[in-house]
Amino acid sequence: MIKKKIIAVIPARYAATRFPAKLMKMLGDRPVIAHTYAAVAGSGLFDDVFVVTDSALIFEEIVSRGGKAIMSVAEHESGTDRIAEAVKDMEVDVIVNVQGDEPFMQKEPLEKIAALFNSDTVQVGSLMRKFASENEVQNPNAVKVVTNKNGKALYFSRSVIPYKRDENIAVPYYLHIGVYAFRKKALLDFTAWPPSPLEQTEKLEQLRFLDNGVDIHMAETGYETVAIDTPEDLERAMALLNR
Repeated sequence: MIKKKIIAVIPARYAATRFPAKLMKMLGDRPVIAHTYAAVAGSGLFDDVFVVTDSALIFEEIVSRGGKAIMSVAEHESGTDRIAEAVKDMEVDVIVNVQGDEPFMQKEPLEKIAALFNSDTVQVGSLMRKFASENEVQNPNAVKVVTNKNGKALYFSRSVIPYKRDENIAVPYYLHIGVYAFRKKALLDFTAWPPSPLEQTEKLEQLRFLDNGVDIHMAETGYETVAIDTPEDLERAMALLNR
């Protein structure tokens, strides 16, 4: 059996719209991006871990701590496009995309998404967990996913899906967690396709895969993401770190 080369790539854009320079904000003794890199590299799951960034500050932060970083050459619409540029000339089989604002990333969800690729038929994978509360389900910033019985995503939406026409039928609601993994060809194909109408409507780039007939295989995890999107998120992360 030929061993697959699996790497993790962390896209790290400096100028975040909602919280500028959030990845370089201090969380304890180091910036958010340094925590994320350490968490992913420390999982021991990957043949290599890289940060891909448009920022010399982020590049130097990672390299100065003994990590690996790549400077983006071009401007990109998304982190997925940034990753594709970085890996296009690499000898690699599977790329796991972890967002740079996930300082408390754990081994368990990364292990589950990597395990999806034990099947040669899987081209793209991602993660989901059951919603903890009804309020969370109603939040349009919390992306919902429904799957078929084989764990393949049927659709992702900011709307509540499935819609409960019959309140007597119990159905779980799943939150999509934005960690992805791709075979290299699937990733490069994605960047060659134009954005799809569904993707543009929902502002969810993963719909481009479904629109082009590529299955997204979902793994369920118990991991509760602590993404840093706002100054308030950073305060909550600091409280968690102190605990």
